[in-house]
Amino acid sequence: MKVRMRYGRKALTALLASAVGLIPAASASAAASSKLLHSGPQVNITFWSAMSGTNGVALGHLVDEFNSSQSTYKVDLVYKGSYSTVLSATIAAVRAHSAPDIAQIFDAGTATMMDSTGVYVPVHELMSKYHLKFSTSQFIGGAGSYYETAQDQLDSLPFNSSSPVLYYNKPLLAKAGIKSPPATWSQLEADVAPLVSAGAKCILSASGAYIMWTDMEQFDMWNGYPYATEDNGYSSVRNVKLEIDSKPMVQHWDFLGSLGKRGLYRWSGTTVTTVPFFTDGTCAFYEQSSADLATIEKGAKFPFGVAELPYVAGDAAAPQNTVVGGASLWVLSGAPADTYRGDAEFLHFLMSTPAQDYWASHTGYVPVTNAAFNQLNKEGFYRSHPSDLVAVLELTHKPPKPWTRGIRIGYLPEVRDVEATAIAAVLSGKQSASSALATAQAQGDKIIAEFASEYGG
Repeated sequence: MKVRMRYGRKALTALLASAVGLIPAASASAAASSKLLHSGPQVNITFWSAMSGTNGVALGHLVDEFNSSQSTYKVDLVYKGSYSTVLSATIAAVRAHSAPDIAQIFDAGTATMMDSTGVYVPVHELMSKYHLKFSTSQFIGGAGSYYETAQDQLDSLPFNSSSPVLYYNKPLLAKAGIKSPPATWSQLEADVAPLVSAGAKCILSASGAYIMWTDMEQFDMWNGYPYATEDNGYSSVRNVKLEIDSKPMVQHWDFLGSLGKRGLYRWSGTTVTTVPFFTDGTCAFYEQSSADLATIEKGAKFPFGVAELPYVAGDAAAPQNTVVGGASLWVLSGAPADTYRGDAEFLHFLMSTPAQDYWASHTGYVPVTNAAFNQLNKEGFYRSHPSDLVAVLELTHKPPKPWTRGIRIGYLPEVRDVEATAIAAVLSGKQSASSALATAQAQGDKIIAEFASEYGG
């Protein structure tokens, strides 16, 4: 049975009324120094994560480094499963007064967390309390903007941040006489015929679980289109309406649907990985997260390249900027008072230049701070690893507009579910793009309205 992730503000906060503590006041001597002096029993900090595989190993390395750097705190890294599982488990734990100290919450859960007053301790307040340098301006464009509040503050720490990119099969393109990956969707459309003539069995695939992210949310951001009214939910919780049945979106899915009907677009639903469609050489192009770079490098037995996403030719705003996928780190309320400084020190360690450089160079994620990016660039990392630079260039291509900062939509995971249903109908030829997107928009608007009734005050 599918878990429905709808948690009303009252359900989240009323249960906390008697147990939630505010950030403890730091003494002047403690706040003045970031050095951790062991003066009693070691304090354990529980960190729930969704990282597994190569990325999980890299995160474990960073946790071990922090633990070995001092003796006051010990971070216990706990793998809880998928992003959706971590979100639902965290909410359940909050309600049971047994929340972890830190939880890794994916981008789609941001609005639910941010509007749950009393459930979390804003990270910017935590850093300020312990006099640790922290500001939104330290983070690269597309990362800071996604998680910032109306006051340009960060309630959570941007951490594992990625952008969708276009992977392409170099030998297959060369066989078709195509000298470079398509910069625009019209160029990709023109590449279809020569690729089919060259024997391509599939032209394009996209992320299995998050095709809604690559070809709806990021399609709009990259081309400078609004995804929803009220600046995608940033300006107001109320009166937010999706804009996914816009003319550019319908035209985009008309094209993808035409490929699907010819068997030239491969996607088998949100529960089936699409990585093999590219790594086995079937598909010429693949829209997928930059975070999957290491997985694709390991699986592909042919030379491949990484390019920026195609944009809509002729639109003056395009390309604009992408926004981060992935997750940020939230400090949960109700913990023992002696854990909060440890939370702050650990998060400050994770955003440090050495930690971010290690994270970015051992995964497909981008360095989220300007300092870490500049250091990697200075060291020549991007000269020797140009594929890793593509996501950073997309995220920082232009300063975000009010409607390209990110997606601040309540119950976004459920909105994505109705979008996935529409996508399946279009790619299978059961519905036109116009009809399927209109239906998804109407259903999505009802979901968003439910969120507004709970969180809109």
